[in-house]
Amino acid sequence: MEDARRVSLAVPLVLEWYRIFKRDLPWRRERTPYSALVAELMLQQTRVEAVKEKYVAFMRRFPTAEALAAASEDEVFKSWEGLGYYSRARNLHKAAKIIAQEGFPRTWVGVRALPGVGDYTAGAISSIALGLKEPAVDGNVLRILTRLLADGSNIDESGTKARFKALLAEVYPDETADFCEALMELGALVCVPNRPPMCGACPWSDLCKAHIEGRETEFPVRFPKRERKQVEASVLVLRCGNKYALEKREKGLLKGLYGFPFFEGEIAPAAYGTVLESKRAVHIFTHVEWDMTGYLVDTASEGWGYLWKTAEEIASACALPSAFCAFKAWLF
Repeated sequence: MEDARRVSLAVPLVLEWYRIFKRDLPWRRERTPYSALVAELMLQQTRVEAVKEKYVAFMRRFPTAEALAAASEDEVFKSWEGLGYYSRARNLHKAAKIIAQEGFPRTWVGVRALPGVGDYTAGAISSIALGLKEPAVDGNVLRILTRLLADGSNIDESGTKARFKALLAEVYPDETADFCEALMELGALVCVPNRPPMCGACPWSDLCKAHIEGRETEFPVRFPKRERKQVEASVLVLRCGNKYALEKREKGLLKGLYGFPFFEGEIAPAAYGTVLESKRAVHIFTHVEWDMTGYLVDTASEGWGYLWKTAEEIASACALPSAFCAFKAWLF
């Protein structure tokens, strides 16, 4: 009861704060179900600053679910280029095809059933675009609530998330969109992770148990992070005249995307031609880290079963993941 009362008192304070201090973000200027779906999938595991321009360009290219559904996967990937986690683009494309055929779902359950949509994303879309009182609970929201309540439950356990979701559902206001985004905004701007929160700017400072007790950095409690697998790899940028070799990855990380020929472990690049340059680059995925050595190699003829494209063709039509950005610079 005490927790519910404290959260209930916090609701109007964060709404008032949000209306004054919210950022002007492009997806907040329109709140259609489709635009919310695009924005929420783009924002999964990606910083707001990295998404803003890509969102605007993507919506200009695909303003409706029907337009996105009609595009090829390569077109979608090219428009997604630079955002990473391309499975999100693939899922968004699949979802658009369903929406184009059946219309946008009007319930949390229906939204949750769309490809690529989990509990949090379904809650965000339902609250922001459908006016439903469906809490969106992610790490951001769990962080601010565990601090508000000085709650030491492990947020990586499913029961903790379910309990906080039920708690928010009890106090959810009629201003569903503003409330959902206010919680996100508070976690992004004030009650931040990985460094002390800016309690002096927080609308909850007089209510927050962790702040009152001087224990802000003790929350949230979670399991230790799993160490990433380290992969040593080699990348070939093969050049023949004005064309470069690409392969379309058929499985594993970056499946369905174009990339330069990639090999786990060391290779002998001179077997392919004259080595002009080499450099190292590291790319970090959620659970894997690629430590790559790239080689720019002049080769006498096109071959080895690769696709051969000019730099202009690659720039206009082939989505190259950010993992290869350090080597892409050799093309231009």
